[in-house]
This record gives sequence, structure tokens and C-alpha cells, in this order.
Amino acid sequence: MPGSSERQMTRPRKVVILGSTGSIGTSALKVARKLPEHMEVVGLAAGRQAGALVEQAREFGVKHLAIADESLRETVADSAPAGSVVHAGTEGLRELARLPEADMVLVSIVGTEGLQPALDAIESGKDLAVASKEILVMAGEIVMAAAERSGVRVLPVDSEHNAIFQCLEGNTGGAEAVRRLLLTASGGPFRTASAESLADVTPEQALNHPTWKMGPKITIDSATLFNKGLEMIEARWLFGVEMDRVEVVVHPQSIVHSMVEFVDGSVLAQVSTTDMCFPIQYAVTWPKRVQHSLEPLDFATLARLDFEEPREDVFPALRLAREAGKCCGTLPAVMNAANEVAVEAFLNGAISFPRIWGLVEEVMTDHVAVNSPSLEALLEADLEARAAARAGVERVAS
Repeated sequence: MPGSSERQMTRPRKVVILGSTGSIGTSALKVARKLPEHMEVVGLAAGRQAGALVEQAREFGVKHLAIADESLRETVADSAPAGSVVHAGTEGLRELARLPEADMVLVSIVGTEGLQPALDAIESGKDLAVASKEILVMAGEIVMAAAERSGVRVLPVDSEHNAIFQCLEGNTGGAEAVRRLLLTASGGPFRTASAESLADVTPEQALNHPTWKMGPKITIDSATLFNKGLEMIEARWLFGVEMDRVEVVVHPQSIVHSMVEFVDGSVLAQVSTTDMCFPIQYAVTWPKRVQHSLEPLDFATLARLDFEEPREDVFPALRLAREAGKCCGTLPAVMNAANEVAVEAFLNGAISFPRIWGLVEEVMTDHVAVNSPSLEALLEADLEARAAARAGVERVAS
């Protein structure tokens, strides 16, 4: 599929970063800082961190800014570099995604707020770098169809999907040549914990991830394995395979980022140190590989690489995601929305850790899925699922 990224680039790729003050956004700016000849930041958007957004704009000379919290628009405008254009709210994110001079939009907004800006970027002819799983989980069919119509690429930034993307480079057999996509999971902080002990897990314990430093929502998702469940559905759309061919294997060291098994029995793996700058750099510079200053992998220091089956009886998130991915329609959006509400409730101390997946399963069970939904139907299902999940949280509180 010939996208803008396949044309011969004689200048830095001009990138808009939606979610620039989060963990992925700040990693993307590290890449821009190290590789100015390959990446130029032309737009920045943040949720509520107005000061950090302005500081980034000053460092990188960015004049197109957006702040999701509309009440902070004047705060940003008053301190932004002279001549800056400051947008706000959902419409502000959409304006930035359509920025004429941009070649690529990197969406790293947690939750579903990045969906409409992602579609705007695609429809404006820009390659989309996806770090927000919810975009493809909620509307994978719509997003991938839009990308095909516009002739642009959807490039994965998640380390696991970027790994699979790299493993599939050069595969001339298409999806038919793939037997399995193997997503690796660290297992989170409770990889070996008993089912009984999970009822006493605190938010502080769940936020203590053994490998990655991430925002609170994705860190809790990693602890429940919903993060990996979302990635399974995302992989189904990114790589055009059925859910039955997407599997998860626990790999505590997080050195093998994912693998592809082909029909001839060969397995290709992408291996690197645990630094999100690696997949971000590859997405931005693709189809080229360029020199980097990141820490190389030292094989001599690797004592062992372990692989385990996930404990789906203890962590049912993978089963729920597989069910949602097979059903498709509105069910993945419902699962995602209910999980967002449940995670927030857990972080606020309103529900227990195991109640996260219990609440999600209840909302999914009560939902009547709509096949091949419109964007409006997906958004309506999302809102209904959130309302149902909040009602479930309130029942626990009462």
C-alpha cells in the first residue's frame, strides 16, 4: 500500500505528536532530539500539562499547539512562543491532526480521545503512528479501511506490534504465510501471585511494574493483562489475521518484544533492550533504518530468557479480549470502555483489583453486539458501556 512514508524522503519527516507530555510523547521527543535530520516536530498536544507543553514548544520551535482541557487555552497562549497558534478541546486535537505541513501524526493519547483525530489524520493523507491501543481496539475495521482508501500507512509504535511489523518485513506470502503472531508479555507485578492474594492488591502495588515505566492506566492494564488483551485485538486489525492466530506468551525479561511463526515452522523474533525510543524511531524513519545512540543489547550479559504460558484462569482478561475480538462489531469497544471505567475506579479505591475484570465481563455479557457498526454506533456503544460500568461501581460502593 503506497503511503507517503514510502516516497523518497529528502528532508526530516514532519511529525505531530498528540499526547506529547506522556511517556510515549516524551520518548518521541527524545528521538527528535537525537535525530533532527530525520524527524521535525511541527505540532504538539497535551491533556492538562500546560507548562510542560509550552516548554516543549520552546525547545523544538513548535508554533502549532493544542491543549485538551479548554480551560487552559489562555494559559498556554499567554506563555507560548510568539506567533503560536493554540487550539483547545477535542476540536483542537482534530485541527492539529489535519495540520497541512505534517507528514505523520503520532497518537499517544490514553483512551478513546485519539480516535477522531486519528481518522482526521488519515483522511488528510498523513501516515498514522499508533501508540494508543484503543483506536484499533474500538474501531479497527473503520480505521484500516480509511487508511486503505487514503493510501497511507498505519505504523505501530507499541513495542510488541512494532516487533511484529519488523518481523513481517520482506514476507511475500501475505497473511496466509503466517501461522501465529506471538505477543510477548512481561506478566506484570503479579505474574506468580496466587489468585487468592489478588483481592488484597493495592493501587500502589499494581503500579509497580517490573520492566516498563508507563502512565497509570496502561500500568494497571499490564497488571491485569488487559493491556495484552487489547494488543491481541489491535494485532488482528494491523496484520489482517484472525484472532485464533494471535497468541500471548509470558516473557519476564521483556527482551524478545514479539515473534511471528510462519507456516513452514520458522519463527522470527525482534529483540532489543526495553526502551520505547526503539519502536518510535523505527516508525518515524521507516522504511529506512538509521544509526542511533540508544543502548545496544549486550548478549553476553543475558543470563537467560524465559517463556511461560499466561495464567488465563487467574487473569481472564485474555479470554475476554479473545471473545471480543472474535465477535468484533461493537463488543471490543464495550470491553475497552468498561475496562477504562473499572481501572479508574480501582485507582480511586472504589473497587478491588479482581473486580476490574469481573466488572468488564458483566458489561460485555449484558451487551447486544452490533455487527459492522458505523462510527456513530461505536461511540454510542462506548457511552452505554461506560454508563453500565459506572453503575456497577456504584453497586459495589452501596
